[in-house]
This record gives sequence, structure tokens and C-alpha cells, in this order.
Amino acid sequence: MNIRTGEEGYHYGVMRRAIEVIDRGGESLSLEELARQMDMSPAHFQRLFSRWVGVSPKKYQQYLALGHAKALLHDRFTTLDAAHSVGLSGGGRLHDLFMRWESMSPGEYARKGNGLVIYWGWFESPFGASLVMGTDKGICGIGFAAETGEEAAMEDLISRWPQAEFIEDPMRLRPWVLSAFGAESEKLDPTPLYLIGSPLQIKVWEALLRIPSGHVTTYSEIAEAIGQPRAVRAVGTAVGRNPISWLIPCHRALRKSGGLGGYHWGLPVKRALLAYEAARSGL
Repeated sequence: MNIRTGEEGYHYGVMRRAIEVIDRGGESLSLEELARQMDMSPAHFQRLFSRWVGVSPKKYQQYLALGHAKALLHDRFTTLDAAHSVGLSGGGRLHDLFMRWESMSPGEYARKGNGLVIYWGWFESPFGASLVMGTDKGICGIGFAAETGEEAAMEDLISRWPQAEFIEDPMRLRPWVLSAFGAESEKLDPTPLYLIGSPLQIKVWEALLRIPSGHVTTYSEIAEAIGQPRAVRAVGTAVGRNPISWLIPCHRALRKSGGLGGYHWGLPVKRALLAYEAARSGL
């Protein structure tokens, strides 16, 4: 059963459609027009949007502007040496969601998932349909289908661990997913992560986890942080191969020029992720 119903699924669906409409309409789109396209009154839509995104639709339009990545790089660039004290110890809410993660050993990784049981399910998120996969130890994969399509997203994640056994079981993953996408509840446990990758990839992904929510860094800064300053291209590849989108924040890595760079699930999704975080961080 796909988890695409219930109150949280409905709200995520509204947010996804609103983000798409805002992205198409730009800053000129009025609240009244946006609410009309959502089949809501302006007051109701503004309350709902502000509750889930953290700012008004108008403010979010500004964060989604194409030039926002350059502004982030100028105003919210972080060196990874200092990121721990800024982010993991009490910065953005996102880092409070998963204070622990563990990684697969190189030998286990080389077996391409042989002997590993991976559970999966489809969920609504503020960024469209998301495919979430996890082991008994934590979430190991999140893919977004808004740009690629659901079939391609499924094939993509399955191909990472071709020898694993895949079992559809969204209810098993649901508490982690609700926590990961920001549902407010004292009953939800932090979202644990299970990193499945090569030793270099694990180093890069651990560096990404040190970037506070609402901040960005560069590919070259990540290369410096893992002790391989000349391996910028390899670092870029490892960033692109990150299987746990959103929670391992590869969207926070930009080019030195302020360009977005690439994003495995599509640049419109990357822009939405950055704008969402910036809005919720009150930048």
C-alpha cells in the first residue's frame, strides 16, 4: 500500500502543487491567484502554506528566485570545519532529526546488497512523490520522482544494491518518513540513516551531513574537508551518487560561481529544496 492518503499526505500534496505553481509563476503571482489554483480561499491557503513551509507564499517566492543560490553562497556559505558547532549542535531542525547514522563496511558494500533486506514505499512529500527505502538500521535511500518519473526512480535506487531483497512495506518506514519530512510530534523518534557506499562516498556524505540547514558549501570545500583537495571531480561524482536525498543534503553543494551545479533528481527539485530550507531557517 502506498502512503499517499491521510492528513499529512493531503497537505504534502497541496504544498507540492503550490511549489510547482509558484515556480512557474514567479514573484508576480498574487496570493489570490495562487489560492484559486489550489481551490482554497486566500486566507486558508496562506495559513496552511505558512504552517508547513514556515513563511508566507510571497516570501517563499523570493527564496525560489533563480538568483537565490548565489545569494546563499555569498551570505550563508559555511566551511565544514566550523559547521559542526553551527549546525549539528542546535542549528536547523533538520539536523535534530537524525543524530546518529552508521555505514556499511567496504566488504558489505562490495557484495552489492547480497544478504540485505531493504523495505520500500512511496510517500508524499513537499517536493512531490518520494520513494523511500530502508533497512532495519535506518533509511538507506530517498528518491524524488517529480522530474524523473516513478519508474525511473525505482530502477535507479534498486540498481544501487542489485543483490538485495526488496520488500514493499511502507508502514514499517512511515514513522521515520514523517519525522524526516518535518511532521511535528513528540511521539516520533529521530530518523536513523544507514549509509551504503564506497569508502570515498561515505566520507563525502558524512561531510554533507555537517552542513547546517539553510547553509551551503562548494564541491571544492568538501574536497578540502575530506583531505583530498585535488579530488573535486571525484567528490562531485560522490555527491551525485548520494542515495539518501534531502537527509544527506547534497542539494547544499554548489559551484564556486554560485551556480546550482547538477542534481540527480532534477534542478527544479534542488531549487525547491534550497528555498524550503532557507524559508524555514528564517533567512
